[in-house]
Amino acid sequence: PPCSNNNPYASFGATLARDEEQNLWSTPHDVTHTEADDDRVLYNMIVVRSQLDKDSEEWQKLNYDIYTLRQTRKEVRSRWKHILEDLGFQKEADSLLSVTKLSIISDSQNMGKARDILLKLSEETNIFPTSWQLSERYLFVVDRLIALDAADEFFKMASVAYPKRASVEPADE
Repeated sequence: PPCSNNNPYASFGATLARDEEQNLWSTPHDVTHTEADDDRVLYNMIVVRSQLDKDSEEWQKLNYDIYTLRQTRKEVRSRWKHILEDLGFQKEADSLLSVTKLSIISDSQNMGKARDILLKLSEETNIFPTSWQLSERYLFVVDRLIALDAADEFFKMASVAYPKRASVEPADE
């Protein structure tokens, strides 16, 4: 028969759609991918939305929030990838950004430095949106950059590409 259940690619499109519904980060078939806080928030929103009537106002609002969160995450990842590529990591950018629950910190002594650089990135650049809560995922990426001796250069490039805009204070009357 033309449609055989022995075809390993028969459900490929459905699997991709289901994985995208669950998570847009790294290794989609990683069963632990909803373990990070930001993944859990997205997953919980998707679960709640699936229990609502599609015609309801709550479903529409939640659907918009899910879309917005995904777009924000894609934008942040794109910013990081852009800088990594500018640093010369064109072929390695995706693997440097790939983080799963199984990822490890390369050197525990780098943890403090990685946290400091990540905090500095969030405070002194616009690589993350203002409403962004720091993601543990990027701690692993910064750790990898430290191991490659590229973290300081990454920060410099992020400062140039995504400078922190001064907030406009209302004038005193």
